[in-house]
Amino acid sequence: MFGSLLLAGVCVFLGIQLLVTQTAKSYILKDVEDLPESDAVMVLGAFVFKSGRPSDLLADRLDYGFEVYSAGKAKKIIVSGDHGQHDYDEVNSMKDYLMEKGVPREDIFLDHAGFNTYDSMYRAKAVFGVETLLVSTQEFHIDRAVYIARSMGIDAYGYPCDDKPKYYPMTQLKLRESLARVKAVLDTATSRKPKYLGEAIPISGNGILTEG
Repeated sequence: MFGSLLLAGVCVFLGIQLLVTQTAKSYILKDVEDLPESDAVMVLGAFVFKSGRPSDLLADRLDYGFEVYSAGKAKKIIVSGDHGQHDYDEVNSMKDYLMEKGVPREDIFLDHAGFNTYDSMYRAKAVFGVETLLVSTQEFHIDRAVYIARSMGIDAYGYPCDDKPKYYPMTQLKLRESLARVKAVLDTATSRKPKYLGEAIPISGNGILTEG
């Protein structure tokens, strides 16, 4: 009996991995010129140092997001991350990094409650009114991000940064990602609402309204 349950659990787990990767597969594009023009490019948050400097993983995401914006494929940039505490702020660090590259403040929309990928995508649609979206994150993460976005009715495409085992603990990240895919399927199936939503700020407007 236990063996049958274990086998069933393994089959479900592997089925979920396949569902997420196969659903997203045709929407992952590695040449910026192949990307469709979209409302925005979203850069998903990651660790920042106390100094405000983005980690190498996050800097790569920002660089790829900037490339998409500079190529004219996205009119605005959404930086979505964790700003749940006064002494930890991913989104303003991302904004500062992009402004140093020359992106105007009004083109950067800050999502202060992007505590996880599901919340980021949900808020992109519910708060910013995004209908078409490009996503910048690493290859190990991009399938889940695109799967969630498309499950919510967002016409999303992924532009993946390279995975860099030299700098990132890839074995640990990939294990965590496989478990996160299971949660993503459950969240999308139940249409879980994020803890924080807030007033609508259309992506067609001014990103300065999202600062604070």
